[in-house]
Amino acid sequence: MTRKVVRLTVDHLAQLPGPCPTCLFWELDPVRRARVRPAEVAAEKEAWVSEVLREWGSCGRVLLVDDAVAGFAVYAPPAFVPGAAGFPTAPVSPDAVLLTTVYVDPAHAGGGLGRVLVQAMAADLVERGGVVAVEAFGSRGRGRRTCAVPADFLGGVGFKTQRAHPTTPRMRMDLRSALSWRSEVEAALERLVGAVRPPQTARPSPPTRDSGRTTRVSTRRVGGLSR
Repeated sequence: MTRKVVRLTVDHLAQLPGPCPTCLFWELDPVRRARVRPAEVAAEKEAWVSEVLREWGSCGRVLLVDDAVAGFAVYAPPAFVPGAAGFPTAPVSPDAVLLTTVYVDPAHAGGGLGRVLVQAMAADLVERGGVVAVEAFGSRGRGRRTCAVPADFLGGVGFKTQRAHPTTPRMRMDLRSALSWRSEVEAALERLVGAVRPPQTARPSPPTRDSGRTTRVSTRRVGGLSR
């Protein structure tokens, strides 16, 4: 079984599990959304992803298991997400990117794949630079929204409450803190694709001569790998 995380593209949309492929909650404001006929939803979704890719860059990560989509995360600057204005804890902070969706197919639940998707998103944004934080609208309690990410999950992967609310708190993850666990991201992705390398045994270096004496160059080992 092969597993990997790749960038979200238009080609992935028809393969996404869950309700996301037929939902425009985030992509359009309520007035425009009401005007879209069911047969036009897929085209609107493709147009939105294409626009974000063109004007900002990759707006998601997709987790593949044997080349089939097992989960995904979608994120974008608030300007591309007019549906977010409907939350009572809006608006999103101007220095943050909005995480709209994290979804893992129930068949793959319980394996920590949601955390891997969030870490992959954070690694992407840290590498791009210029993004201070990620925010998301959490969902909890009886008024839980299916289009929002569960607040308990967000709290478990590093988000903190930015603006409290009984059902839809706005939560935030500072990307500066994400720098401290970039190695965890890399290790998680490496385990995910089954590419964990066996420990390497340091080989003694050839002898060198210094002032007539024979010495050996020491091999320094860091994190199980010779450097």
